[in-house]
Amino acid sequence: VSVAGIPKTIDNDIPVIDRSFGFDTAVEEAQRAINAAHVEAESIENGIGVVKLMGRYSGFIAMYATLASRDVDCCLIPESPFYLEGRGGLFEYIEKRLKENGHMVIVIAEGAGQDLLSESLQSMNQQDASGNKLLKDVAYGISQKIKNHFGRQQKISINLKYIDPTYMIRAIPSNAADNVYCTLLAQSAVHGPMGGYTGFICGPVNGRHSYIPFNHITEKQNKVVITDRMWARLLSSTNQPTFLNPKDVIEVQEGEEPPTQLLEGENCKDSKFATKDIPSMT
Repeated sequence: VSVAGIPKTIDNDIPVIDRSFGFDTAVEEAQRAINAAHVEAESIENGIGVVKLMGRYSGFIAMYATLASRDVDCCLIPESPFYLEGRGGLFEYIEKRLKENGHMVIVIAEGAGQDLLSESLQSMNQQDASGNKLLKDVAYGISQKIKNHFGRQQKISINLKYIDPTYMIRAIPSNAADNVYCTLLAQSAVHGPMGGYTGFICGPVNGRHSYIPFNHITEKQNKVVITDRMWARLLSSTNQPTFLNPKDVIEVQEGEEPPTQLLEGENCKDSKFATKDIPSMT
């Protein structure tokens, strides 16, 4: 029996491969929710549109949807810690944007800021139907905290609209790019066992469809690197604060692993297998 896997997760949190199946479709549909939030926020005085997107531990959907829409003023993801109150916090930034533009849109990945809600709301040992850790609804919680904060201040009267398009994104048919990707994955999954391989996942690596051993894609999760250029592009697009001080940036950089880890040191012995070209159709 040969065992072949395909990278099915729209969060794009599988390492080694370029992207996972369903990611493009999720980002495309997320833009529609962001656009709706922007229209709602722009139509009322001091309007705030809060959009909750998927991303338990990786904020790729939120990041790419933000870059694609260009209507987002703040994107919050699990990889980038943030705080609410005080100088340089989220509340101060919201007040600044409302004074400048009269409205704003905030995108929050579902796994962001899990430490910001009270301990009484934690569900450390609870799991959902899929066996995943049951996360707190931070997006809704932060929405309530924003309302309470500006309600106490009495300086700015806000109108907040909260949008959770989770199942709208899950339920739609895949777009053209993911349909083509699905076909290629299916062909790759068949060609692998025909070539004598087993215990692998197929997927694009640097643009070429390859076979990767299971142990390499289960060692860790693919996450947004907040000191990388793509996150810098997002910060430039939204003009949001980094919520990081220089000490935090140094700690993040020291904790990063080399991007070519699979091809260095002891892992060289697996590199030939990891990047083995798929047999041609002929």
